Amino acid sequence: MKNITEVTLFILKGFTDNAQLKVFFFLLFLLIYLFTLVGNLGLIVLVIGDSRLHNPMYYFLSVLSSIDAFYSSLITPNMLADLMSRKKVIPLSGCAAQLFLAVTCGTTECFLLAVMAYDRYVAIYNPLLYTVSMSPRVYVALIVASFIAGFIHATIHTVATFRLSFCGSNEIRHVFCDIPALLAISCSDTHLNQLLLFYCAGSIELVTILIVLVSYGFILAAILQMRSAEGKRKVFSTCGSHLTAVSVFQGTAVFTYVRPSSNYALEHDVIVSLFYTIVISMLNPVIYSLRNRDVQAAMHKVLGKTRFIKNVCFSY
Repeated sequence: MKNITEVTLFILKGFTDNAQLKVFFFLLFLLIYLFTLVGNLGLIVLVIGDSRLHNPMYYFLSVLSSIDAFYSSLITPNMLADLMSRKKVIPLSGCAAQLFLAVTCGTTECFLLAVMAYDRYVAIYNPLLYTVSMSPRVYVALIVASFIAGFIHATIHTVATFRLSFCGSNEIRHVFCDIPALLAISCSDTHLNQLLLFYCAGSIELVTILIVLVSYGFILAAILQMRSAEGKRKVFSTCGSHLTAVSVFQGTAVFTYVRPSSNYALEHDVIVSLFYTIVISMLNPVIYSLRNRDVQAAMHKVLGKTRFIKNVCFSY
């Protein structure tokens, strides 16, 4: 009926056209990305290399670090290249792949943070049965289930989004292919997609936040029954780190996706999405390292070995 040319290439507009700001943001996000890789990969190496960290809590943490490193690598290098290039083009297939992987990472991390809260509840509420309750069969199943949930959620939104027609503008006002930004340029009716995003993301947020709240409710009850001040301090330091990470991640996720479509403002979404995908990935290893004595001890052990090796090398 109509002569419509379907879009096969998208242009990522980014968040600034100012040349000086581009250089500043390039250097800023390059430093953030390098810090993210060093922090998360370093945490994985610590968990693998230190026997004191060989328990489910730190296995979950190492999986979280691997997701954060991949999540940041999915977005940041392409964004850095776009900041320094004139053609910010991404093919439709590449855009679909980026959307699928980004939603998979975000959803998996959401469920993994809830699983980590449950793990802390099991460890604190009944520590004598912790190794039995959180056996390898159990924690591996929980990790796999988190990835499966992320895969299913990403498949639903990727299929629903790219069944739409993109026949008008191909300029995405974002730094990566995100669902709200793609819905904004579609020439199809996106009402069902917006409802799907609201209810699917809202259900996941509701379930995972509920798991966290219930787990920490039982943890608080267990803390109040403790008589040892040292025991309370250790529990607060361990759980405080995780609760901080959950609050920051879930808060930005709710703001980004669980809103009525009339409240979407793409300029604000770009900033929040950058925080959600890049900055939080950098902050997680810092949050878990600053207040965790086991991680700090493992770091001191590695640094001590490094100093010893340097002293031996220079002495010869």
